[in-house]
Amino acid sequence: MANFLLVHGSCHGAWCWRDLIPELTGLGHRASAIDMPSHGSDPTPVSDVTLEGCRDAVLAACRPDTIVIGHSWGGYPTSAAAQAAPNAMRGLVYLCAYVPQSGLSMIEMRKRAPRQLIGDAVMKSADGLSYYVKPDRVKGLFYHDCPDEILAYALGRLCPQAILPQDTPLILDESFDRVPKAYIRTTDDRTVPTEYQETMSHCAPPELRKTIDSGHSPFFSHPAQLAGLIDDIAKEL
Repeated sequence: MANFLLVHGSCHGAWCWRDLIPELTGLGHRASAIDMPSHGSDPTPVSDVTLEGCRDAVLAACRPDTIVIGHSWGGYPTSAAAQAAPNAMRGLVYLCAYVPQSGLSMIEMRKRAPRQLIGDAVMKSADGLSYYVKPDRVKGLFYHDCPDEILAYALGRLCPQAILPQDTPLILDESFDRVPKAYIRTTDDRTVPTEYQETMSHCAPPELRKTIDSGHSPFFSHPAQLAGLIDDIAKEL
């Protein structure tokens, strides 16, 4: 049995793990999800969200036996948590997530991808502090292979994403290197190019690099299959 902490990506919240949590618990694991600052039920104003605050939210929910799963942008705060306190967790799993390069922000990482998939799908707020995904682009980016009911479920819950934490460089050193890592690559992703994921997956040893034939939200499109991959990873971490 493993203890999993699920960390969502941009504009999402703990709600996005709705279908994966029962699949993991059905396999005998414990699984919990948190809202990052300003997401879901968290009351933090967008103007106050920092990468450090996101990092601290992850650490506050960790135990030394926790396997932390970060989706998409969630790869950054989970990596920051591993850097700050490598003994606070058992390992990191990147789910179609950004694996930081030391000294780069997530925005800089995104710009280095071989293809840019989201640029015309997002709008910046009037104050320049956040962005949101245009409603007519949500399905194509995130949920094109998901059951029909998912779009309505998500549209009522997606929220603005603070820009500052994603524009903050993260410095990594041997503390980060000490934390065991795995990567799950989505082969039909329309948000983070799958070939870029393949490059980033080399943070993990070959046996801990997995693939799933899914878009950007396998927790909705293939929850049972995703849980099986995570179960396999837990046995090897």
